[in-house]
Amino acid sequence: MNNPLDFSGKRVLVIGGSSGIGNGIAQGFRAHGAAVIVTGTRPDEGDYLEAEDSDLRGLTYHRLDVTDRDAADALAAEIGAVDVLVQSQGVVRYKRAEFTREGWDAVVDVNLNSVMDVARAFHQGLAERGGNMIVVSSVAAFKSTIGTPAYAASKAGAASLVKTLGEAWAKDGLRVNGIAPGLVPTKLTAVTTDHPERREASLRAIPLGRMGTPEDMAGAALFLASPLASYMTGQTLVVDGGLTLS
Repeated sequence: MNNPLDFSGKRVLVIGGSSGIGNGIAQGFRAHGAAVIVTGTRPDEGDYLEAEDSDLRGLTYHRLDVTDRDAADALAAEIGAVDVLVQSQGVVRYKRAEFTREGWDAVVDVNLNSVMDVARAFHQGLAERGGNMIVVSSVAAFKSTIGTPAYAASKAGAASLVKTLGEAWAKDGLRVNGIAPGLVPTKLTAVTTDHPERREASLRAIPLGRMGTPEDMAGAALFLASPLASYMTGQTLVVDGGLTLS
């Protein structure tokens, strides 16, 4: 039997793959043979050399500003069709900034509006190649996050979009699934993971007793993109160490 996790000859695009969870997913696909393209907001890959959560070795980098509503179409025209599209872009604003109109709009634009923009831009190519799309949301999609309403609502919207596109685009021969990470140390979660008391309190709430890693999320993404998940669409896998079980 052929290795179902061998992505040799496949093209993978990871939006937000320059750092954090997206970067872990990108390197996971590269390790399994794929040609991987990643996007980030900085001018070029050299600007990520000092970033602790970034490893661009073996990856092809493109700058993409997802708040530019036409940028995804331009990227699709530039790089062509891909077999796997992973959407891992995301922002959050703390200190109650998301309760303002400006803060709300800024977060929703990245976490939800851009997901549909990118999906729309790459839909035809994915359909032609019998590919699949994976949307990285968050366990915040399924619970309250008292200080970040736009983050929670946008992630819930992304998880809902996975369901709808999973059904709507099945007829086109492509699958749409998602991953909802729990607590993973990234720039977005540093407010918790870099604070000893908050970190320890969070760890006590995780049955498996540890935070997740980008590599954990890569494992889920590899599964969803592989033939092992060929009968799955419209589903979001919760990968949180049991955090949301109680």
